[in-house]
Amino acid sequence: MISITEKTLQDLQFPTVLETVSGICNTEIGKLKALQITPFKESAVLMDALLQTSEYLSSFDNNNAIPNHGFDAITNEIKFLGIEDSFLEVGSFRKIATISETTNTLLAFLKKFEEYYPKLYQRSSTIELTKAIITHIEQVVDKYGEIKDNASPVLLDIRRSMTTVRGKVNQSFGMALTHYNSLGYLDEIRETIVQNRRVLAVLAMYRRKVKGSIMGSSKTGSIAYIEPETTLQYSRELANLEYEEKEEITRILKLLTNMIRPYLPMLVQYQDFLSDVDVIAAKAKYAKRIGGILPKINDERRLYFRNAFHPILLLNNNQKNEPTYPQTFELHQERRIVVISGPNAGGKTISLKTVGLLQLMLQSGMLVPVHERSETFLFDRILTDIGDNQSIENHLSTYSYRLKNMNYFLKKCNRKTMFLIDEFGTGSDPELGGALAEIFLEEFYHREAFGIITTHYSNLKILANELPFATNANMLFDEKSLEPIYKLVVGQAGSSFTFEVAQKNGIPYGLINRAKKKIEVGKVRFDKTIANLQKERSKMEKTSQTLKEEEIKAREESKKMESINLKIKQKLESYQELYDSNQRLIYMGQKIDDIAQKYFNNKNKKELIGEFLKMVEIENSKRKKATAKEVKSKEIQQKEIVKEVAVQVEKIRKEKKEKKLKASLVVEKPKPILKVGDRVRMPDGKAIGSIDKIEKNKAVVNYGLFTSTVSLDVLEFVESAK
Repeated sequence: MISITEKTLQDLQFPTVLETVSGICNTEIGKLKALQITPFKESAVLMDALLQTSEYLSSFDNNNAIPNHGFDAITNEIKFLGIEDSFLEVGSFRKIATISETTNTLLAFLKKFEEYYPKLYQRSSTIELTKAIITHIEQVVDKYGEIKDNASPVLLDIRRSMTTVRGKVNQSFGMALTHYNSLGYLDEIRETIVQNRRVLAVLAMYRRKVKGSIMGSSKTGSIAYIEPETTLQYSRELANLEYEEKEEITRILKLLTNMIRPYLPMLVQYQDFLSDVDVIAAKAKYAKRIGGILPKINDERRLYFRNAFHPILLLNNNQKNEPTYPQTFELHQERRIVVISGPNAGGKTISLKTVGLLQLMLQSGMLVPVHERSETFLFDRILTDIGDNQSIENHLSTYSYRLKNMNYFLKKCNRKTMFLIDEFGTGSDPELGGALAEIFLEEFYHREAFGIITTHYSNLKILANELPFATNANMLFDEKSLEPIYKLVVGQAGSSFTFEVAQKNGIPYGLINRAKKKIEVGKVRFDKTIANLQKERSKMEKTSQTLKEEEIKAREESKKMESINLKIKQKLESYQELYDSNQRLIYMGQKIDDIAQKYFNNKNKKELIGEFLKMVEIENSKRKKATAKEVKSKEIQQKEIVKEVAVQVEKIRKEKKEKKLKASLVVEKPKPILKVGDRVRMPDGKAIGSIDKIEKNKAVVNYGLFTSTVSLDVLEFVESAK
């Protein structure tokens, strides 16, 4: 049986996650349910919840999107249906019909796509799909939430009578309005509405001359509001009909309520189902925001969170456009406890909280932001001791409170427990507190519990190094700037960098030296050795990263060069084949030309045929019969060459077109009028001549040795007549 305390939920900021999920829900009931999420007690129920969320998340990326499941809560309607002889208002029936229709649509969809959403279908299969509720309501209530005229024969008669009487009211009022207006008894506004009735706006001086009932007057008293006598009779008749209509509607609503009352348990199920789906949808949307997935759940006592993000930190940093650094954690039977050390503000607590919060989320049916190859198993308990827990109400100091907490740990800790302790051993004398912390750690170790602790105590670092199934870890720091790198490295303890950080923050060097003399030389040397090792590790990490990046670049360049070389080689081979083929055809052409010349001289057909056959035989002897594969390959190569040539030709044509277009855009100079004696030339020619004669748009041009008759339009002017 899984049991996780409220303290653990608060320590790991689980309520903050729930507030975000609640904010994503569409319905009020869904929002309340989301805030009440707690870790599941049964593993089978938990696995169903995880798979349901995972299935809903998958719906965002496939073509079978889950239909709308929003609804207006019918909590009050459910209460009234539970009270005998009570009846619902017409608006309530519209809400009930809508929630029934939404549920039916969703149930039908999940049945149709059971293959895509097996666990969601399984959740829906216990709920009955029925149209009876909707049918009963639609016989009485229209889509606008009004009672239909034909809801009963009596109501239909009443409403027909009301329509007739309203017509008479309007007709009689219109006649009175026209009559008294023509007499000049009415104000400019002529009429108004008082107590939901049409009344004449009569000037006060004429109020005794208008027959009817006075319904009121204006604030100044200058206008009296009178309902005409003829209209009054019909208004009373209409009021009686309205009362009858109200009574009949009450009777119909009571009848309809009694029809729906047997479906009360089903309506409770409908609302519960839709609100559950709303929470599942909110979990899936939250998972999409944080990049959450469902890692493998194993039975082998192995926790492996690869590239894990703290979800709250991730969303906050995303809003600020700041980076979030993922961490990788691994706990298994041979590495059950990890002791994280290093300076403050290096990310130790966040790393510890990340593991705890992700495990809590998983055990509450939520997906987590880790790499897809991650895995974990389920813990019966997650015990936490994080932050300054000074208890003012109980008058307990921090250390007393922590001791009380450790006592609880000792009672509950076993091989199905994960414990997370921040700043283990602090709050008391370092020597004594450290010794007690060491004993606690040994006890947790022997009980085979899994745990992560953060500490500055050297004795705990040494103990983690000595215990076979425990290990040290540290958060990397930049050795020059002493700024955190936010990367967890397992296998080596971390220095607190106490004196280095003090020096960086401007504490005088003399004071730091005096402080060093106050403590044991061995401790200083131990911390300095760890600091040096950590600096070396940090350098190696950077060098390794740089080498990896350079190796990736070199591989990419090598692949690129290989691809280019292969293409060049293929092109050269293709061009060589084309050249050889052309040379052979030229040789054959020359040979045929020689045979033709010989035949031209001696007219000997026999010799001609013999020579030609001989040449064909020689050529055929060089050929070998190509396989279908080779023929196809050759055809493909030739096609590629032709394609490449076509591309080049198209490119040249395009360039020519562009040049021509540019030339056409150039503003042409006005063409000079040609006269006899002018020196001219043809556009494509170099020879210059003079015009001897011009007749009908044609000119006789004298080039010295000869003359030519040319159209004047094609001649280019060179020089005018001298």
